[in-house]
Amino acid sequence: MPLSTPAARDHLHTRTYQFDGFRRSDGLWDIEGRIVDTKGYPFTNTERGEIQPGEALHDMQVRLTVDDRFVVRAVEVSTNAGPFGVCPAIAANYKKLEGKRIATGWRKTLKELFAGTEGCTHITELLGAMATPAFQTIYPVLQKEGKIRGIQGGRPPLVDSCHAFRSDGPVVQREWPEHYTGE
Repeated sequence: MPLSTPAARDHLHTRTYQFDGFRRSDGLWDIEGRIVDTKGYPFTNTERGEIQPGEALHDMQVRLTVDDRFVVRAVEVSTNAGPFGVCPAIAANYKKLEGKRIATGWRKTLKELFAGTEGCTHITELLGAMATPAFQTIYPVLQKEGKIRGIQGGRPPLVDSCHAFRSDGPVVQREWPEHYTGE
């Protein structure tokens, strides 16, 4: 059901995310994300001057290259637009993700590595949101190829990952009855 009709209002801010997942010819996976912030009004930025409606205040991109086990093998970060000239300088710090696994605790890992001056709020937020597109890109392919059970030791990673996939719920009972914990 869609949202209700809102009160009269002025459009001030838009944040867009875009995620794309790719299977590479070398057997790895590229998950790309982009975050763009725009305003619905012109304003002056100290370093960039006048920023027009629809012009990006923030435009950052990330490419995570991961393997079948969701281990990050390479990271590329780009700040295409930021409010300050120093913003792009933090990109190299995100190489710290190489060797880390996208799994339970991903956001905690991001917070530990990139809190405060160690990262960019927007890039770190984007990375947090990239876990789901990574899973949605890779998991169905590995499942179709019969590789999931070996990766997860038999228990599908979706079990207990959200309300719909709770172990005592009807979806798990139907899809994976051996992992169903209800009555």
